[in-house]
Amino acid sequence: MTAPPALPKSRQRLILAVLMLCSLLIWIDNTVLSTALETLADPARGLGANPGQLQWATGSYTLAFATLMFTAGALGDRFGHRTVFSSGLVIFAGSSLWAAYAGDAGQLIAARAAMGVGSALITPAMMAILVWTFTGPARAGAIGVFSTSAGVGMAAGPVLAGFLLDHFWWGSVFLINVPVAALALLGLAVLVPNFRSPALRPLDPAGMLLSISGLVALAYGLIRAGQVAVWSRTDVWAPIVAGLVLLAVFVLVELRVKVPSFDPRLLAHRTFGGGNAALGLLLFGVAAITFYNAFYLQGALGFSPMKAGLANIPTAFGALAGAPLATRLVRRLSLRAVAVPALTVAALTMGGYGFLGLQTPLVWIEILLLVQGLSVGIVIGPVTAALISNLPLEQAGAGSAVTNTVRQTGSVIGIAVGGTIMSIVYRRAIEPSLDGAPGPVRDQARVSAEQARHVATAAHRPALAQAADNAFVHAMHVGAGWIAAIALLGAAVLLITLPAAGKEKRPVPEPDCEEARSSV
Repeated sequence: MTAPPALPKSRQRLILAVLMLCSLLIWIDNTVLSTALETLADPARGLGANPGQLQWATGSYTLAFATLMFTAGALGDRFGHRTVFSSGLVIFAGSSLWAAYAGDAGQLIAARAAMGVGSALITPAMMAILVWTFTGPARAGAIGVFSTSAGVGMAAGPVLAGFLLDHFWWGSVFLINVPVAALALLGLAVLVPNFRSPALRPLDPAGMLLSISGLVALAYGLIRAGQVAVWSRTDVWAPIVAGLVLLAVFVLVELRVKVPSFDPRLLAHRTFGGGNAALGLLLFGVAAITFYNAFYLQGALGFSPMKAGLANIPTAFGALAGAPLATRLVRRLSLRAVAVPALTVAALTMGGYGFLGLQTPLVWIEILLLVQGLSVGIVIGPVTAALISNLPLEQAGAGSAVTNTVRQTGSVIGIAVGGTIMSIVYRRAIEPSLDGAPGPVRDQARVSAEQARHVATAAHRPALAQAADNAFVHAMHVGAGWIAAIALLGAAVLLITLPAAGKEKRPVPEPDCEEARSSV
């Protein structure tokens, strides 16, 4: 790779400011939707979306991001990273406008998927431009400053969303993206050269198509199970089977490609494969429990969006503190001695939702969220850094693509499975309370606790609203148990696959703080 001419330091700083603005935009958007889920489920204030539709609204973004990101880097090499970056911003801004004025849940899901496409084009280009702009010691400093935008976005996103939802309509949480994206586009056009690599990476359209179709089919079957509460129906098991088959074919195709975008051979390495499996299981749990948390705080406890946003700040602060703390702990102990207990604690905090109820004091919820963010932050950074450092230098890029894809896939499946467990258990728990209720009331109350509360108010049935709260809390308890068990499986995988103290082949590098924050 030929180094580009050095840019003036003043221009470098301005480029860094533009990149941080874009990163902040992405991170805020990643957090605002969870605050808006309860509002979107409300038939009066939102779209009246059912749990399955909300799972898709969350998962479609992540799915598009997961399956397109490793292709976006190759596009940047061919057409220039500024070109791809700008295209991603245009797509992101346009789809944000679409999401803000979506007339129904279907339009919102499609808009969120388009936003995921935009983010997939933006994210690799941001890091590529950062690496091309800065060299030597200045690069490490720039990356450190750049990574702070993730923490700021995580902390500010829920609060900003809460403010907007308390004062404006739900679409404002997406509309705010448009002027920020326009300002970033102007900065890119004026300041950033169109860096591109002389060594072109091949595109992988077959792999991209197979991975997208496989994950969509698998997620559809899992979410559909929650909507119909029966696993034996053809429209449940057939998509699941088809998705698994397509993903298996995807792996086979990638094995035959000379330079694959997603190299499954890397997963055969014990530490790399086991570490990625553990991270995927952890992200499965984080995505599912975050989905529950949104409905628990605003729905069951009746928090305003602003109060719910403020209540979630300890999670962000915990993640911010976790990465640097992990660095010091790993230097004194070993990666396995730090990561396995931390992942175990993270799993137990997810299981801790099984002890939350309608009368739980806020201080206990805050402590739980703080410990959860801290433990997840301790795991993600050093484990990710160790996985990449275990690979030869020439495979680092491919390894990063595999790790990112596995993590995002874990999130997609976590939302699908976690939401489905919640829907099935809620429906069974609310059923005894619907005896004697009119047919329309029963049908709406079975959909979700949000729909039940709405129809209870309209039909003057306060007992039904209380029953819906109790049914939701029961469903959350059951789901939290399953989620914790799956996350604990990740801790067991780490225990088996990470080398013991004194057997590590090389020192674990400084973990990237942004990696630690990207999952919480």
